Amino acid sequence: MKTSSAIVLALVAAAAGAFGYRMLTPKDAPAATQQVAKQDAKEEKAGNEHAEKDEHGADRIVISDVKLAAAGATFAEAGPATLTETLSFNGVLRANQETVVQVTPRFPGIARAIKRRIGDVIGKDDLLASIESNQSLTVYDLKAPIAGTVIDRQISLGEYVSEQKPSFVVADLSTIWVDLSIYRQDLRRVRIGDEVLIDPDDGVGDIKGKISYLAPVGASETQTAIARVILPNPEGRLRPGLFVTARLVLAERKVPVAVNAGAIQTFENKTVVFVREGDDKLEARPVELGDSDQKFVEVRAGVKAGEKYVAQNSFVVKAEMGKGEAEHD
Repeated sequence: MKTSSAIVLALVAAAAGAFGYRMLTPKDAPAATQQVAKQDAKEEKAGNEHAEKDEHGADRIVISDVKLAAAGATFAEAGPATLTETLSFNGVLRANQETVVQVTPRFPGIARAIKRRIGDVIGKDDLLASIESNQSLTVYDLKAPIAGTVIDRQISLGEYVSEQKPSFVVADLSTIWVDLSIYRQDLRRVRIGDEVLIDPDDGVGDIKGKISYLAPVGASETQTAIARVILPNPEGRLRPGLFVTARLVLAERKVPVAVNAGAIQTFENKTVVFVREGDDKLEARPVELGDSDQKFVEVRAGVKAGEKYVAQNSFVVKAEMGKGEAEHD
């Protein structure tokens, strides 16, 4: 019995000791144990993005190009740019009405064959349809008077046709009219020959053109007048009927250092640009801004020409840096 009692007491004492060790707070734990815990925490965090301060107190984050690219962020180099003062307008693309032809039958009759459809690109004298004349009962050819594209067709097989209604409309779309709506308060600033930048909103970029016509009368419903730009359209990029925006260039000014407008963010109540530092760090660089236009912002201090910065989708970096600050706290 004495031996059994001794064994039970030993087990109870061991269990109590283990429980007591687990109940130690970090403050009560030996210094060596605390150091090991801190080291483990550092190693766990080392593989993740985190915020830190540089020698000047600016915020930095470790983030790879791969992660930035996956989020759609892109880089550019700060450098000289030309800022433009512009007026913005809305407009619509139209077929050049000087190269639009309505094709009507010479004699009334029945459409016996239809050779072309809307969208077909045709040459001059290409066959459009065959018509059986009501007068002679013979079949004659309806041909294209110009080369271009069939943009409308008002004829069906077996239908009665006449010279009273066009059967086809053919347009040469190698040039396009851009009709811009100019509000009355802006008319005094618009002149024939002014340069405009047309944005078709197709992701390819602006097209430069010049105003060639100003309407002598306006529209009472909208209180606007038409300013027209004629653009070349050799590859068919511009399609009649689609809306566009345009900017009239009023003045230009060159600046020594500028960044993309999408690069500007506000972080911790500071206006910043995220600048690449080394191979894997981005710094939230406080900047002093100057003039701007729709594409670029002048940087008077904070970023130097040639420095690499996040130009598009910079909010991704802001979000990551914000998370890193929260984890750091």
